[in-house]
Order: sequence, then structure tokens, then C-alpha cells
Amino acid sequence: MWQQHKTFQAIEVGDGGDGRWAAYARGLWQEMEGLLTEEGRTPEGADRVRALFRAHMPELVPVLDRLAGQLDRPEAEVFLTHAALRPFSQACTQIGQSGTLLRNYDLRPDQCEGTIVSSCFLRPVIGMQDMLWGLLDGMNDAGLAVSLTWGGRSVYGRGFAILILVRYLLETCDTVDEAVDRLRSLPVAVPQNLTLVDPEKAMTVFVGPDMPPTVAPDACAANHQHLPVTDEQEQAMRTQERLRAIRAAGADDVAAMLKPPLYRSVDEQGSRTLYTARYQPIEGRVTYHWPGESWQQSFSDFAPGSRTVTLGRAS
Repeated sequence: MWQQHKTFQAIEVGDGGDGRWAAYARGLWQEMEGLLTEEGRTPEGADRVRALFRAHMPELVPVLDRLAGQLDRPEAEVFLTHAALRPFSQACTQIGQSGTLLRNYDLRPDQCEGTIVSSCFLRPVIGMQDMLWGLLDGMNDAGLAVSLTWGGRSVYGRGFAILILVRYLLETCDTVDEAVDRLRSLPVAVPQNLTLVDPEKAMTVFVGPDMPPTVAPDACAANHQHLPVTDEQEQAMRTQERLRAIRAAGADDVAAMLKPPLYRSVDEQGSRTLYTARYQPIEGRVTYHWPGESWQQSFSDFAPGSRTVTLGRAS
């Protein structure tokens, strides 16, 4: 089996105003800037996405202004709205139960920042960051955890990248019910599945630009939503197979996540399982797992640093 190394890092950025976040973001800006849509590069497009952000995420406007000011790049504010980004799709499998969220994140290694971030923009949040301040998954100090998977449908509309919605929900919501209610008014650009857990509840919600938020039958998600999966899609993604496997395993079975079919070796596009995350937000703790290795972080004991791990070595 072909193996590859990837380095993950853990950083603290505080409220984003003391230079630590900016030092990190400047190092990535050149590759990030290329992800802006052509519309986002026009004055009219920039005005549209700024207005969209202010209308739908007013609580985060001071944070956006603070980060854009720290980054000090002409298109920084537009990029950080996450409302003018080129669409991307990833695989992933996840399951929630009250107090626990377990997920695998699958993508090409060079397309994932691999940065665990502890921030306090509006409140304490820890998560796996992407696109400079968006989140692939994370938890807050109220005991809410959220993670995402791609919804498996090639539809695109005007709205936000899902990464900033995960950030917004964790910054502004205490419970699953509050977050799901908030989702109903947030436009999303690409079909995605969100799994949310708090101390009392776990839920998966399907979202997309062409549908209202729809609660899934249970708190599990792979890469399809409410529509039938074609044979071609199943052959390429194994989404139904993975969903069956994670339902059978449950939210406490980390070992199952590190084995096929949930642990995915490299495919034709170079995508593979990059990490397994087990969030226990009631304890304020998350543990990232790889075959033979793990890294725990928490609100009470967050440890900046880096780890180089071997991918493609299933248990």
C-alpha cells in the first residue's frame, strides 16, 4: 500500500488580533488567493459577498474586520467571507451520539491545511481549520461539536462555503437545536452534510443551495443525501458501504475508522483518509487518530506543536 507523510500542526491564535493568526495566514495566502472566484475579484462581486456576510453573520463582522486588517491584503476581506470561493468536494464519514462525534476526513493531502486551531474569536473553539479560519470540524466551550461531509451532488449556488458555517455555528450556538434553527437562514453554496452533537442530542442535517435544511434519519453521514445513489457514484465513492459500516461501528469505535472500508487508501484522484477525529465536547477534549498514533487536545490543556504522520497504513 502506497504511504505518504503529512505534517499536522497545532496553533493558538487568540482573538486574531495579536499577530499569531496573521503570521500563519500570510504563509498560506498565495495559494489561498487562487481559490477566489472570478466574480469575487470584481468590485460588484466583492460588494455582494460583503453584504451577504453582514446580513447573515453579523456577530462575526468584527472578527472578519480584525482578521482582514491583520492580513492586510487587497482581497483578504472578500476571501474571508467564504462567499466567493471555488467549490471543492471531499469524501468523509461521520457519526454522532450525545456527547461524542467521530469522523474520518478524506481528501488529497496537499489540499488540507492540517492545522488544529485553538481560538477565542467570540468564545473558545478548537477545531481542524481550513481556508484560513473555516473549520472542517470542531467544538466549543458549551459542549457543541460539528463536522461536515460533502453531500455528493454537483449543484452550486450563491451562498457560503460550508467551512465558515461550521465556524459560525460554533461561535454563536450552544446546542444542536439552536444550530439547526440557525442553519435555516444561512445560504450554502454546495450540498453538504453536517453532523452536530451536544450533551443531550445528536443529529445529521442535509443542506444545499437547492433545498431547505433536512434532518437525516439518524446522526450519520457519508457522501449522499436524501436522493438515491447511482451505481457509478457508489463504485467511485463507496458512500453507502461506508454509511453502513459506520452505523454498525457506532460513535465509540475508533478502531473501525482506521480500517477499510472507513479508512480509505489513495484513490485515482489522490484522495485518502487524512485523519480520524473523536470529539468529546462535554469534556472539552478532541483526539486525532492515525494508524498507530494519536494526538489529544483540550480547552484545559492545548499544546501547540506539530506531528508528522504516515498516511495509507491502515490498521
